Amino acid sequence: MHLYLMQLHLTAGIVAMTSSLNTPASLKLISHKLCPYVQRAVIALKEKGVPFERIDIDLANKPDWFLKLSPLGKVPVLVVTTEQGEVALFESNVICEYIEETQGGAKRHPVDALKRAEHRAWMEFGSAILGDLWGLETTTDPAIFESKRQALAAKFARVEAALGAGPYFAGEAFSLVDAVFAPVFRYFDLFDELTAHGIFNDVPKVRAWRAELAKRPSVRSAVGADYPQLLRAFLIRHDAHLLKLAA
Repeated sequence: MHLYLMQLHLTAGIVAMTSSLNTPASLKLISHKLCPYVQRAVIALKEKGVPFERIDIDLANKPDWFLKLSPLGKVPVLVVTTEQGEVALFESNVICEYIEETQGGAKRHPVDALKRAEHRAWMEFGSAILGDLWGLETTTDPAIFESKRQALAAKFARVEAALGAGPYFAGEAFSLVDAVFAPVFRYFDLFDELTAHGIFNDVPKVRAWRAELAKRPSVRSAVGADYPQLLRAFLIRHDAHLLKLAA
C-alpha cells in the first residue's frame, strides 16, 4: 500500500495528552495534503462551519511531537482542547462522528439507529474502495491494473444499486457518506485525464452523484490548489502503469 494509505489505515480510538502545540485554536486537525481520510474530516468540519487549524505534516518524516501525539503514527488526528488539557482523536470516521455529535448546524448523520448503522456500513465500503484505488494508482503491472479496474467497477455497481434519486447518497440531505465518497471521486479528476478507464460507464446515478459532490463548497475546499500536481507527482514516483496509459 502506498505511503499515505499505508499510514492511514482505520483504527478507532483516542489518546489523552498534555498541551504540545501552541495555538489558540480549540480544534487542530493534523493532516497530509493527499490523504483522502483527512479530507473526510475537513469536509465534516466545514459542513458544520467549525473553526479549526489544519497542520499538514510529511508522513515520510514524521515530527517527534506527532509521534508522541498519535499512537499509530497516522493521520488524521483531531486535537480537541478541554479544561483538563487536550485529547487526540484518531481514525477518520470516529472524528467525523465526534464532530457530528458535538457541533451545531445541519445534521449529517441519520437520527434513526438503523439508518445510522446503514450509513456507517457504506462509509466502510468507501474505505474498501480506497483499498482498490491504491492498487489502481500504484501498480506497474498491467494485469494488476486491470484487476483493480474491474474490482472498482464492480464496487461502484453496488453503490449504484444503493443510490436513490439524489442528488446525494441519502437524497436531498448531505451526509457523512457523501463526505467519505467525495475524496474517492476526486482521484478520478486526474485519472480521467490519463486514460479512458471506463469505471463509471454503467453507473449513471454514481456519475450524477460525483458531479454534484464536486460542486459542494466543503468538498472543493478540502484540498489545496496544488492537489492535482501532488497526485501526479505521486504517480511519477511510483512509476504507475496509469501514467503509461496516458503516453
